[in-house]
Amino acid sequence: MTTPDLVLSMALRAFLAGARRAVLATVAPDGRPRLVPICFVLDGVLPILYTPLDDKPKRTDDEPHRLARVRDLLADPRVSVLVDRWDEDWGRLAWLRCHGTASLLEPGGVTVGARGDEHGVAVATLRTKYPQYATHRLEARPLIRIEIGRATSWGAFEPA
Repeated sequence: MTTPDLVLSMALRAFLAGARRAVLATVAPDGRPRLVPICFVLDGVLPILYTPLDDKPKRTDDEPHRLARVRDLLADPRVSVLVDRWDEDWGRLAWLRCHGTASLLEPGGVTVGARGDEHGVAVATLRTKYPQYATHRLEARPLIRIEIGRATSWGAFEPA
């Protein structure tokens, strides 16, 4: 695992943690990028993102393992996540691209050292950031876990 402060500076962590949405890129079977907007949370210590496979309506039935992004990451776990900030004042433009390795984090007792139930903590953090998830069954569904290995950025990252 990468040392957190070598991957994301404090300013980049703050930018990422404060973002309300991002774009997840997986690798489709034909090698093209597959892009999907996501909600996410950043782990409080480690360079890890969690994004839910929530129960909003989707093209497929409600089986999260059948989603294209899940099939993609199970075949090739390399992913990228892009967060950007647009502003009419171009001095405030910024973007952060995180490259990492994705896996499915299934519900039920997965632990990370003394940190406890990783899935449960991620679900609680998602519900804190996005109150809309209060009525979703996140605790019964897998999450996508992205371990960030490298980050590339450009722009103004100081707080607004």
